[in-house]
Amino acid sequence: MSAGNALKSTSIFLSLILRHKPEKIGITLDEHGWAEVDELIERMNRSGDRHQPLTRELLEEIVRTDGKQRYSFNGDHTLIRANQGHSIPVDVELQEAAPPAVLYHGTGEKSVASIDREGLLPMSRLYVHLSADRETAVKVGRRHGRPVIYTVDCAAMARDGYRFYMSVNRVWLTKEVPARYLAKL
Repeated sequence: MSAGNALKSTSIFLSLILRHKPEKIGITLDEHGWAEVDELIERMNRSGDRHQPLTRELLEEIVRTDGKQRYSFNGDHTLIRANQGHSIPVDVELQEAAPPAVLYHGTGEKSVASIDREGLLPMSRLYVHLSADRETAVKVGRRHGRPVIYTVDCAAMARDGYRFYMSVNRVWLTKEVPARYLAKL
């Protein structure tokens, strides 16, 4: 396995642990999604899953170089957490924020009928993820096949009482987006 592929597989496994299944390696996240770095490293290395052995230096590199800025350390780097995308109940201390008038959501063609009918739902996650620009939404949509981009009328949603949050890595989040606030590009 090349160094780049090894780094990617370790990052993917880290994402699984910090966002969805900490029990897979026998750790517990605190109420805000934080894991102790030393315990995380030890347990990931004992897990038997195929990934590059994790060191503190490698973990620092993953956090520093992750293009989506999925992870954060606390101030003294003794704790780490995923910034958003959890399917387990954690409070990542999101800051409520006034959204721009329009945000974007990228998806694949297979989801269009459901979205047109039901709107955007968090599915297995805690929040619906929205992009500030069309280009990012296109990239997200490509991960799900041929991309389909929706605009979200956030101005109307905010007037109607919906709340929006900005994650540490600049992803817009909300609990749901009813279909009436969506338009396909």
